[in-house]
Amino acid sequence: MRTTSLTFLAVATIAAGCTDNDDPIGDERVSIVETAQATPSLSTLVAAVQFASDNDDLVNLLANPGTLTVFAPTNADFDALAVELTGTPDATGSALLTEANKPLLRSVLQYHVLTSTVNTGGIPFGKPITSAQGSVFKIEAGSPPTITDGRNRISRITATDIEATNGVVHLIDNVILPADKTIVQTAQALAAGSPGEFGILVEAVVAADLAATLGGAGPFTVFAPTDAAFAALLAELDVTKAALLADTALLTKVLTYHVVPGLVFKADVPISTPIATVQTGTISVNTALEIADARSRTAKIVATDTLTSNGVIHVIDKVLLPAP
Repeated sequence: MRTTSLTFLAVATIAAGCTDNDDPIGDERVSIVETAQATPSLSTLVAAVQFASDNDDLVNLLANPGTLTVFAPTNADFDALAVELTGTPDATGSALLTEANKPLLRSVLQYHVLTSTVNTGGIPFGKPITSAQGSVFKIEAGSPPTITDGRNRISRITATDIEATNGVVHLIDNVILPADKTIVQTAQALAAGSPGEFGILVEAVVAADLAATLGGAGPFTVFAPTDAAFAALLAELDVTKAALLADTALLTKVLTYHVVPGLVFKADVPISTPIATVQTGTISVNTALEIADARSRTAKIVATDTLTSNGVIHVIDKVLLPAP
């Protein structure tokens, strides 16, 4: 990937654009805060950091010596976020700078910061990346690389490896947001969508009294069967949905067999290795992302890495069954 760095004509004056020079600028480098202050397209980011700081804590975080990584959204990105959150078509980023929004703004800004310096070559593509805010996001390799945030929104990295005295800055084209829904809330939202999905799974979780558990701290990895997968299971077992939901002992055993403790993104799924589930039985996944259950039945992982506040969801096309 092409590496860019900001060249300063003076300590607080940025040259037009980025250069192709891969070499450090040495003494001309300044802090991340000064880098942002010297970049007109980052003025809303600067204003947001100043506004959301408590006793200048966020300003100092980005100004003091350290080893940070900042994914920096532009003014246009904050304008787009203001429209998204307020529903007002002509809203600008300044509309976000209200006392009511301050807690959210602090959380969002910290979500753009890593507490270690991660240049392009060190990005752990496909793996969970923990922010200074505490929540995770994911970066996928590509031209350009893309970020999936906690609400499964996508942002592209548009410029990389802008070096500062206390870390590195990457420019992005969308403000990223930490997750605001648990695994259960995410499934409920998808069930209520158009077209809806996971309706039977949500009913089953409620019937088995697992909603509180799967809505807890976690983290959990859930292999979530679709409505079509549950319909196929009903035919396979020759039972009605009502009968399945009424058999809470079986339902609990089946549902917990779909849950793995910990955060396991697609990139970290062990291949051809037994994976212990919360139910205590094991499953295994092959290179084609097919899951073999305890009864030698096979389910295909058809979608991966839906992020939530307490884990991650992978979608499967068949309900897994533990040993009888």
